[in-house]
Amino acid sequence: MNAIQVWGAACLMAAIGAGAGACAQVRTEVPAVVPGAKPVQVQHIRVYGASLEGNLEGEAVDRDVIVFLPPGYSAHRHRRYPVVYALHGFSIGAEQWTHEIHVPQTIEGAFALGAKPMIVVLPDSKTVYGGSMYSRSQTTGDFEEFIARDLVAYIDAHYRTLPNRESRGLVGHSMGGYGALRIGMKYPDVFGALYVMSPCCLSVRRPDPNSPQEQAFEKAVAGMKSPADAANFSFFWKAQLATAAAWSPDPKNPPLYLDLPVKDGAVQQEVMDKWEANSPLAFVDQYIDNLRKYRAIAMDVGDEDGLRFDTIKVHEILDNYGLANSFEIYHGTHTSAVADRFQNHVLPFFSRNLCFSSHCP
Repeated sequence: MNAIQVWGAACLMAAIGAGAGACAQVRTEVPAVVPGAKPVQVQHIRVYGASLEGNLEGEAVDRDVIVFLPPGYSAHRHRRYPVVYALHGFSIGAEQWTHEIHVPQTIEGAFALGAKPMIVVLPDSKTVYGGSMYSRSQTTGDFEEFIARDLVAYIDAHYRTLPNRESRGLVGHSMGGYGALRIGMKYPDVFGALYVMSPCCLSVRRPDPNSPQEQAFEKAVAGMKSPADAANFSFFWKAQLATAAAWSPDPKNPPLYLDLPVKDGAVQQEVMDKWEANSPLAFVDQYIDNLRKYRAIAMDVGDEDGLRFDTIKVHEILDNYGLANSFEIYHGTHTSAVADRFQNHVLPFFSRNLCFSSHCP
């Protein structure tokens, strides 16, 4: 099994009995409504991603984005706010992400419980296969630059933000956790605090070309005429295609413009090497100096989540370098506590560690 399959298995185990089959559709524990919580303003916008232009997969360049403005934003017209960018997981987009973390309720609850007012931004990075992996690819487009440059520039230009790295936070869950860690390592000039929730895809495991599932997948892919033909594929199959589109793109291999780790019943080592090169456990050591620039770094994962083992390894690597980071293994599955974590841990973390003044150090 590769890392995507391990992650997918964790999601599906959590999803038993929940229908839908997508990881985000499982039940999550919703915090109680906080008495006296004031409503936030919700805006649905579209942001043009210049970094996504010309992608071979035909992914939309105009991306849906949901913006949550804190209570008092309209009344206090001279006040500026920090911004937290929250990245969704695989198989869902921004709208489904709002249901998983139960916003705006959890944002309003966090503010009512003492978190300082901030802007929260949920960008949509879903692709035809279910997820961009927040990576750079000629096939899917450059979602690293879309998040760190195009989106940040748009939000700073259209909202009253504090436009500096010390006042920007980045968080994500599952594939979004992977994205937060990946983008966070590469863009310390953009973000000042980092929170990684239950990250997927931290390592890659070698596939078994002789497994019936792998053989059936190879046969199904061979019959595809376009990416749209994957519409009825299983979670696992879509995840493998999404990973290949992001990590092993091939502009000379139409109609999918990607290379898979198994071809003609044999493992393609050059493809596996590319996947390994995109695995944080393989490249985190290269970015330690970048990670030291953050005001604060936090990670968490559930004690019943199969992703906890690789997450622990990342934490241990940071500890070995003497890099300050908070880490918690809480009681829960991959998705069961995500709404509670967002209200009672993620937003308070950014409240403590972002700069809320125009005079940031």
